[in-house]
Amino acid sequence: MNSVNKSIAVRVPASSANIGPGFDVLGMALSLHLEAGFGNSPADAVDATEHHPVVVAFKHCGGTGSLWVRSQMPMGKGMGFSGAARVAGVLLAHAQKFGTDEAMLSKARSELLAVATKLEGHPDNAAASLLGGIVASVGGCAVRIPTPLDPAIIIWVPQAQTSTRESRTKLPTTVLFADAVFNVGHTALLVAALAAGDIPALLIATQDRLHQDTRLKKVPQSRAVMHDAVSAGAWCAWLSGSGPTIATMCDPADAQHVADALPDNGSTMVLRIAGQGAQLLAI
Repeated sequence: MNSVNKSIAVRVPASSANIGPGFDVLGMALSLHLEAGFGNSPADAVDATEHHPVVVAFKHCGGTGSLWVRSQMPMGKGMGFSGAARVAGVLLAHAQKFGTDEAMLSKARSELLAVATKLEGHPDNAAASLLGGIVASVGGCAVRIPTPLDPAIIIWVPQAQTSTRESRTKLPTTVLFADAVFNVGHTALLVAALAAGDIPALLIATQDRLHQDTRLKKVPQSRAVMHDAVSAGAWCAWLSGSGPTIATMCDPADAQHVADALPDNGSTMVLRIAGQGAQLLAI
């Protein structure tokens, strides 16, 4: 390791994946972050164990040495913790090898995303955490969806946890043709509504037939929270990733009203879309 790379840190946003019908395709970066690094560490950071996804990704990419980590995001709640951690590990390994030049990092982003996606198993969380904003990703291609909207994102987090791996085993291996067409159409409508800033279309566009009903059977209160949020004025609501967290989108002026309408047996956070993706920090 050369002298300029003895102490490097990275800051990566959380994410909400799927956004209704965009299963494994759409992801939204959230203004909640994980930080990790090597060398000098913040006072409230902890040493990452060898099984932590940030360390696994770091070593997979040839990184050497120990890492510290601190995170605002909960694990196993559908907010992209593992995706953010893997993006952080991949970026740290790249910076350790090649330095912190932003131009070089920008050129390598597609390669870094491919590695993080391989480790994660699907691109939606990793792409949103790496690039920021709202991202559509398929295979090795990821594109930010431009939108004039700047909504509040209300996150309701229950006590229960969800294993993404276990949750995926409950999903059907085949789907009806009509359901496939339904999700293709609604995903296209969602992308168009976001790009056009068409708020009324969002409630229809976030409907899904591929994964939400199956996953919500195990967490019926999460389904009720989706209804409560929309009734309180949210534009739309969806199961964040594999859940059990619910994400809703609304006018920032209505954010506190919507948040107050959600059950108090879960924690509620008022966030925004993180326009900045993963970034190296000066420490």
